[in-house]
Amino acid sequence: MRNIQRRVYPRSKWVFVLVLIFVLAKILPAIGEVKTVDFYSKSVNRTMKYNIYLPEDYESTKTSYPVLYLLHGLTSNYRAWARLGAPGYASAYDLIVVMPDVGNSWYVNWAKSEDGQKNNWEDYIIKDLIPHVDGIYKTISRREGRAINGLSMGGYGAMMLGLKHPELFCSIGSHSGVIGYARSQKERLKKEEQPWVMWEERMSDKPDPNIGIEGFSSQVERSPKGQIFLTEDDCDAYDSFKLVLQIPKDKLPHIYIDCGTEDGLIRGARNFIRVLEDNNIPFTYAQSKGGHSADYWTREVGLSMAVQYLIIQRQLEK
Repeated sequence: MRNIQRRVYPRSKWVFVLVLIFVLAKILPAIGEVKTVDFYSKSVNRTMKYNIYLPEDYESTKTSYPVLYLLHGLTSNYRAWARLGAPGYASAYDLIVVMPDVGNSWYVNWAKSEDGQKNNWEDYIIKDLIPHVDGIYKTISRREGRAINGLSMGGYGAMMLGLKHPELFCSIGSHSGVIGYARSQKERLKKEEQPWVMWEERMSDKPDPNIGIEGFSSQVERSPKGQIFLTEDDCDAYDSFKLVLQIPKDKLPHIYIDCGTEDGLIRGARNFIRVLEDNNIPFTYAQSKGGHSADYWTREVGLSMAVQYLIIQRQLEK
């Protein structure tokens, strides 16, 4: 398989701009501002936190900016993407970057919640967070100005949410994503096994003071109580392999996927790419040396952000 498949910029100017922006993003410092914001979500009945990157000139202009949502992986949190250098890359663009927190929820509405919890994590992103961000920041609050991406669990979440809600995003992406998560849990249900959500050995009850979300700062607290899927139909409703074939091709967001060649999840990425190829669905795919690690994500977010920013600009020019 080629390292880069199906380039989406047939005009030479887009290739030139992509390369130029990627180079600039590597050398520019993080000159904008990263804020941590608290907000209440009725979908999960919690006051949550997210990090947001605002461009350097945000306060001094009347400009409305496109928004990129970056989703974290399992056991991680809203602070992860700032540590991975996303603000530094974003400083090359007129772009707001929102980095939310969902705990270990897999970004879905849980089929069954227990202990009085509300675990509608899909709704938390789609119905609560996005309207909240559009309501208080100067955003381009329509599909053409919005993209979503993530890593690992967040790669699954970004792909799945983008395909469930194609009217909201013009570009969706996945770094090292667990793209086949829902279908793998369907296989567990067929065997009468419980869906897998979290490693037992990582279920610490010690709060992480760096997270600082009341009642949601230890891995035990951040792991929903209940059952994520009860039936095979529940799994199908969150299966990106099925969702991508249910959307008319002219309504599909642009799809970006990458994975490290030493990452065990690359097989799932390649399987998904085959579905796209077999159905003549445009996409951008990259694979390069690396594992399921911070070094890989820190490097590759620069490329994905450049691609997604140019997709946004191309959509806004129409």
